[in-house]
Amino acid sequence: MRRPVTGERSRLTALYGGLLLLAGALLTGVVYFLVKEGLYSSISLAVTSTVPARRLEGLPTPDPTAFVPATPATAAPTGPDPGATVRLPSEVMAITRTVSDAAESAALERLLTVSLIVLAAYAVLSVVLAWWMAGRVLRPVAVITETARRLSGENLHERIALDGPPGELKRLADTFDGMLGRMEGLVSAQQRFAANAAHELRTPVAVQRAAAEIGLAGEPSPERVARIRAKLIEVADDSERIIAGLLLLAASDQGLRERSRVAVDEVARQAVDALTAEAAEHGVTVSVRARPLTVDGDAVLLDRLVHNLVVNGVRHNVPGGRVDVRTGPEGIEVSNTGPEVPPATVPLLFEPFRRLTERGTHGPGEGAGLGLSIVQSIARAHDATLEASANPEGGGLTVRVRFAGRD
Repeated sequence: MRRPVTGERSRLTALYGGLLLLAGALLTGVVYFLVKEGLYSSISLAVTSTVPARRLEGLPTPDPTAFVPATPATAAPTGPDPGATVRLPSEVMAITRTVSDAAESAALERLLTVSLIVLAAYAVLSVVLAWWMAGRVLRPVAVITETARRLSGENLHERIALDGPPGELKRLADTFDGMLGRMEGLVSAQQRFAANAAHELRTPVAVQRAAAEIGLAGEPSPERVARIRAKLIEVADDSERIIAGLLLLAASDQGLRERSRVAVDEVARQAVDALTAEAAEHGVTVSVRARPLTVDGDAVLLDRLVHNLVVNGVRHNVPGGRVDVRTGPEGIEVSNTGPEVPPATVPLLFEPFRRLTERGTHGPGEGAGLGLSIVQSIARAHDATLEASANPEGGGLTVRVRFAGRD
């Protein structure tokens, strides 16, 4: 593992070390000031209480009746009254003052020297501790940096998985892991989309080429030319539908540029009326119960949303099945009978080019597998929530679209 960026660590070291050194200097100054303020009186009191008894035995005896309030130049109490002191002769006072000044100067000089030495050692220790502390703080950042540097499209599955107590850096690492998970899902979806789109678009091209090279080889009869022509037109129509679906999917993914009031219940009725003939061809009954529902959105995209849901219910159904379309304050609900859908497969149906059956085994007219993915994209563009579930009885699927701020 590489070390974190030296500049950041140096700045944190300077900050932590400076704060510790400032605290030490303030503490030293406060101690020196407090000691200096009370040192003279303490030394003077000690000297005046010891010098007359031990050093100045030949001096005149002080008057025991002369009591005066205690001052810095008076001796300690010698009588029973602790609040009184004796006045000493001038010689004793001079000696006391001289000794006290010398003792105070020596003590302060010694205190200052020791304090400066301790402060210097404290400064060195502060820098060392600050450098170590900065490294500990920046270690998770180094892990995140190294993980981000290693990431590519092939190893998006890697995670930081930072092991540590809850805190800002732990939340940052967990957020980064969550972002990696979303990126991995998006990249995988894009890769599947690209592969499926290439397959879907390559199939009609191959059919067109085969029809042109084989069907029109030699001198084909007019009937054969007519069949090949009809086949080529049909393949071209399929390709056009795929491209139109991809363009619609891209447009809805970009969001809405303008919004207007759209009566979704009227849109549902129109979509059901437009698909009545196709539903009759499949032997499917479509019923609609459109209660008022008005949302802010794009009328064209909302029409495509309802249309795709109904088409999906009609085409992926069984003879004699039904499709129920409901609108109301709770949103849009489209339920259809049909083949049994495994619950685990339901989310996959909303991916582009995904069908219930494997590619190559679906029947004609089932489309390219873009219908539900377009529905999901349009719902997302309208800030709506999309829910889908497999029907427990009768097979098929139920899809619900719930709008925010609906009327």
